[in-house]
Amino acid sequence: MSLHTRRDFLKATSSAVLTAAASQSTFLHANPLSLPIGIQLYSVREDLAKDFEGTLRRLASFGYQEVEAAGFYNHTPAQVKAALKSAGLTCPSAHYGFQLVSAQLDQTIAFAHDIGLQYIVCPSPGRTPANAGAKGHLTLDDWKFSADTFNHTAEKVKAAGMTFAYHNHYEEFHRLPSGELPMDVLLQNTDPTKVHFEMDCGWVMVGGSSPADYLKRHPTRFCMLHVKDFVSTQSSADGKPPAATELGRGVMDYRPIFQAASKPNIKHIFVEQEGFDIPEDESLKVDADYMKKLTA
Repeated sequence: MSLHTRRDFLKATSSAVLTAAASQSTFLHANPLSLPIGIQLYSVREDLAKDFEGTLRRLASFGYQEVEAAGFYNHTPAQVKAALKSAGLTCPSAHYGFQLVSAQLDQTIAFAHDIGLQYIVCPSPGRTPANAGAKGHLTLDDWKFSADTFNHTAEKVKAAGMTFAYHNHYEEFHRLPSGELPMDVLLQNTDPTKVHFEMDCGWVMVGGSSPADYLKRHPTRFCMLHVKDFVSTQSSADGKPPAATELGRGVMDYRPIFQAASKPNIKHIFVEQEGFDIPEDESLKVDADYMKKLTA
């Protein structure tokens, strides 16, 4: 899935997401960070729409211990918590589009609080009011506007007892006409005590940058990681991102990335499978097994 497809998906979902009662299971951990194996639920969005509870149980059977939400599928907070408890999963984090963390922040915070989320994550930037109807790449002013919005958002999220984070895709690592990288603009123009980041390691690589380098240079800014794999780091001639594949079957090597991460600051790691070219269950098991092998 392209980042725009994913962001469009988040815009179309309801402003509610998942988290829940803690599982006591401790048999799967990602080395060297000693964290439970998680999965971003966007990976199984079509299954969740058809069978929310059953899909969560299926993920748990593969060895996943926690999930990150990207939609609510018309479930109430009580129903979400019950489904997670039944599956033995926890949900510490959820993704909300820019509209929900700006124009509908109070409702977003209220729902997240009812669910019990620890993190509210935005995976998309916004445009300045003057550029609201514009198409194509965001401008430097758009990125600075997004940073300012995230500062205000993070302040309210923190006051509500949660943490705000921004999740990157690959456009954050494409230089602006001014020569700046949007990711650096966000890092430089957001309050480090309030605005945190969830690094999507695969998209950093596709964007042409090094996940390990960013983790080393900004050890306290990144609180969560997304792990995924691609057959290449090169986009196609028409700008489409490379095809997704399972962890360990593409170009990504997560050992040096985890070694570069600041162990005290990285709180969660989520697998995200952007697409499937083998049966879905097999793909998700391969991902879980890859993470398990990192304990060796």
